[in-house]
Amino acid sequence: MRRPMLYLVYRAGVAVVGVTVLAVGVLAIPYPGPGWAIVFAGLGILATEFAWARGVLRWLRNRYRSGMAWYSARGPWIQVLTTVGTFVLVMVTLWVLGTFGIVGSWIGVEWEWLRSPL
Repeated sequence: MRRPMLYLVYRAGVAVVGVTVLAVGVLAIPYPGPGWAIVFAGLGILATEFAWARGVLRWLRNRYRSGMAWYSARGPWIQVLTTVGTFVLVMVTLWVLGTFGIVGSWIGVEWEWLRSPL
């Protein structure tokens, strides 16, 4: 290797970017949108330089496929129940974080129950 310091800086940059994308993906999983895709993207970034990330990515991809196959094989009641549960989780989280109070104040709605309990 002709420039070991440059390579070290590059690997550190890949690590910082990969871990940041991965963390955003993990936080986004329960919300509508591409949470799992962001997780896979973060692991993909890390896998370009780190063997452990390639193994984790392979393992997680297999678990994800197994989980989705299990979920798809369940009846519509389980699918509806998990969809409603996810919706409730998202709404409670947005309420606790104060999102409803903020958005309500933008449109002139100042109901007390919209405010976060925190």
